[in-house]
Amino acid sequence: MGNITTAPTAVALGLFDGVHLGHRRILERISGQKKNGLIPCVFTFAAESVSFKHEAALEYLYPTAQKCCLLQECGMERIYHPPFSQVCNMDGETFVQEILLHRFSAAHVCCGADFRFGRAAAWNAQDLQEFGTKYGFSVEIAEDVCQDGQPVSSSRIRTLLRNGELAQANLLLGSPYTIAQTVSHGAQLGRTIGFPTINQVFAERQLVPKFGVYASETIVDGVKYPSLTNVGMKPTVNYDGMPLAETYLIGFAGDLYGKRLPVSLRRFLRQEMKFDSLEALTAQMQQDLQECR
Repeated sequence: MGNITTAPTAVALGLFDGVHLGHRRILERISGQKKNGLIPCVFTFAAESVSFKHEAALEYLYPTAQKCCLLQECGMERIYHPPFSQVCNMDGETFVQEILLHRFSAAHVCCGADFRFGRAAAWNAQDLQEFGTKYGFSVEIAEDVCQDGQPVSSSRIRTLLRNGELAQANLLLGSPYTIAQTVSHGAQLGRTIGFPTINQVFAERQLVPKFGVYASETIVDGVKYPSLTNVGMKPTVNYDGMPLAETYLIGFAGDLYGKRLPVSLRRFLRQEMKFDSLEALTAQMQQDLQECR
């Protein structure tokens, strides 16, 4: 493994799925080390490479590219995100030597109280402090961020999104839940009823919010458009059985195929419905649009 930098760094450690308020506390501590001459860095894993966490199957909130964008927005200048398989068999001391010392030249490290590392997650934050004493870097354990008396966590946010409790999920995330997949070709049914839409397919093992219709906001070339997003399955087009987000941009006309667009969900409007005719679908779309506006 080559060096990410030979200059001394401050390193945030964690999976950072969703980059929620709890994660942001760790990242703030690391970005604050820049005034001490340390480069703010992150060690995390490629989201798609982590199948389990704490022995439970994991559906990740954001793909790696989207997670990295959020980490950069939080002031991180270097991000190392290897696949989990590349690091998971290291023992704790080898992880410290290979990753923190050799790759990062770490002078300061910050993690959450529940951070675990090394083979079988056998080492914890207190072990990390002991390694810091041995190898000459400082270790800061960030306290939990709590909301409504409970720690903010990715698992809590996943539950909220599955239940359609979008306002609370967005509060814990610290920014609106956003879909940022590449726009795919669809059946163009929306064009025939006056509602041309963009289709964004969720990735395998990515968490999918509650199926239904959301008021949303879509950014195209720096311009924000109010929009209406349906999350669910689309029987008219084969996407290998994967759910997708279908979004109608209010006031936009143009070709967006192949672009990676951020669609931020703002409010859950209603559950998915089946319609007996295109006329019934069009009437409901008009009603959704009115409520969105």
